[in-house]
This record gives sequence, C-alpha cells and structure tokens, in this order.
Amino acid sequence: MAAAVRWTVQVSPDTDLALRDFLDTPNLDTEEVSKFIEEAVRWRMLENDVQSIKDRNQDMSAEELQAIIDSSVKEDRKAMKRNAA
Repeated sequence: MAAAVRWTVQVSPDTDLALRDFLDTPNLDTEEVSKFIEEAVRWRMLENDVQSIKDRNQDMSAEELQAIIDSSVKEDRKAMKRNAA
C-alpha cells in the first residue's frame, strides 16, 4: 500500500459521540478513525458510481442491459482463459 496521506477533519460533537458509540470505543485511536473514514469514503464513492450508472442506463430495457452484461462477462472469461494459458 502506498504511504498514507494525512487529513485533518472536523466533525460536530454529536458525530464524534455517535462514531464512538458505533465503534463501541470511548477512547478511539487515530488508526481506528482512519480505517472507518477510509471505508466510509470508499462506500460513498461506490454508491455515487452505482447511481451514475443507473441514471445513465435508465432508458434501457432490462433485456438490453442483461445482453450487454452477458457479452462483457463472456469476453472477460475468454481473456482470462487466454491469460491463464
């Protein structure tokens, strides 16, 4: 993993207490908070990506989407077999 980048974040006292309660740790260390923030940011980014894809494909039928997915999976499996050989 690449070297960590230091962030300074400020949250409300309510958010601080809620996080401590959620993690069930009254004396949070910076490593625990860092892991939580990293995971939360990744989940939020994934949610945004998923919503963007849904918005982009809202006018396509389920059958069209499934055909695209099936075709992509088929091509990826072929490529994996070629690379494994």
